[in-house]
Amino acid sequence: MATEQINKVLVKAISKNALILTLFAIITAGLLAFTYQSTAPRIAEEEKKAAQAALLEIVPQHRHDNNMLDDIFPIPENFLQDLGLKESGQIHLAFNKGQAVAAIIPASAPDGYSGEIKLIIGVNTDGSIAGVRVLAHKETPGLGDKVDLRKSDWILSFNHKSLNTPEADQWAVKKDGGAFDQFTGATITPRAVVKRVKQTLEFYQNHKDLLFAQEEQEGK
Repeated sequence: MATEQINKVLVKAISKNALILTLFAIITAGLLAFTYQSTAPRIAEEEKKAAQAALLEIVPQHRHDNNMLDDIFPIPENFLQDLGLKESGQIHLAFNKGQAVAAIIPASAPDGYSGEIKLIIGVNTDGSIAGVRVLAHKETPGLGDKVDLRKSDWILSFNHKSLNTPEADQWAVKKDGGAFDQFTGATITPRAVVKRVKQTLEFYQNHKDLLFAQEEQEGK
């Protein structure tokens, strides 16, 4: 009899604790959902500002009069591999008085020392580089992370370069006989970035008419 009463007490206690945990989980989930709903618009706005700032670093405001966040070219699936992308992306387009100025193209170098290096590469309509920025990487601090503008100005060495400047066989780091500096103790990272930037210029050269075709048609 005593054992039966003990079992009843235990069952009652367990049920009570389970109910408390369930209520706690529901309340926690509700609070998280409320927090997300209340902060999501602010987060989205901050992300939009960050994206706009990155684009403006490459194509400054005085060079265009459109909203580059809105004027985009969705990258077709069959083009993703050309840019090293694993998932869909958008090319941002810059215009001034209806005339094409530049395209800012997302790309990825999968062969960095510590993995993927995500980039955006601005290409002027004449095929020269408006600017390159690294958006994300996992390169070694003090070595490969010099691709990041916050660590080094190396990435600025691409400014004004094109497929003809330097010549095609010079699109490599100096250790490989090319025109671009490598980092002391780190060659793999800059080699990967140089390779991907060149490939992106080739992509632009092959598809530039397609990138601006819709906007130019709408402008007529």
